[in-house]
Amino acid sequence: DLKCEQAFELSDASAERSAAGCTIKLNKEPVIEYLQSNVVMLKWMISEGYGDPRTLERRIARMEDWLANPHLMEADNNAEYAEIIEINMDEIKEPILALPNDPDASALLSEVAGDKIDEVFIGSCMTNIGHFRAAGKLLADKKSATLPTRLWVSPPTKMDAAQLSEEGYYSTFGTAGARMEMPGCSLCMGNQARVEPGCTVVSTSTRNFPNRLGQGSNVYLASAELAAIASIEGKLPTVDEYMKYMSTVDATAGDTYRYLNFDELPEFVEASDKVEISDEMREAAKKLSIL
Repeated sequence: DLKCEQAFELSDASAERSAAGCTIKLNKEPVIEYLQSNVVMLKWMISEGYGDPRTLERRIARMEDWLANPHLMEADNNAEYAEIIEINMDEIKEPILALPNDPDASALLSEVAGDKIDEVFIGSCMTNIGHFRAAGKLLADKKSATLPTRLWVSPPTKMDAAQLSEEGYYSTFGTAGARMEMPGCSLCMGNQARVEPGCTVVSTSTRNFPNRLGQGSNVYLASAELAAIASIEGKLPTVDEYMKYMSTVDATAGDTYRYLNFDELPEFVEASDKVEISDEMREAAKKLSIL
């Protein structure tokens, strides 16, 4: 029952854990939802003059062909696996962090609570719009006027940034004193902005290899929610402190964790309705199909 965005986060993380590949079995419904949204988004891109319209048209045509007859790859019933590892998520009672400076080394929050945090980064392809809403709600409720940490915020896409701005979250981040980065990779890239040398960081990025975010920096990897709380506290919170903060987010989870579905945004739908896919590109799309 995972959404496509959630599957992307898991597959992103697997690459940093030395996995040669990652496949996640999804139901048809979230894939249909995701592609319907993307068809509208790509048509909007054509209307705005993004990229090569012929390439975008072919992509749209292939998506619409699949949506007309949705089918997914399935493992063979008699498939054999080197090992099957079952994880009961109900047994995970608290957040798990990757320890400095190795994404393969991890610890429970209770094992590292109290560690002083200097800087916090919320961004990268490991985040989606819901994470920024959650961080914004946590920051809006902070008690002190200023943060004890340096907070960096970088939504993964321009569309996320525009929607967050429209919903008032950019104002919340600005009031909290966050440094707003251009949408994209930012600190995660390792060759753009940098944290202070030797500081301790909580980051939502995919990687915490030595010196990547900053020279001699010690980087924990954690969720956006835990990162936001650490930025407020200036330390890794206790499990009880974390749960208390999260109770406010959990109360509005349905609204907070809404995904950015472009087929539900009037501005994008109106623009996409004016875009027609040519017969030539539809024929080209069929030739590219492997199914």
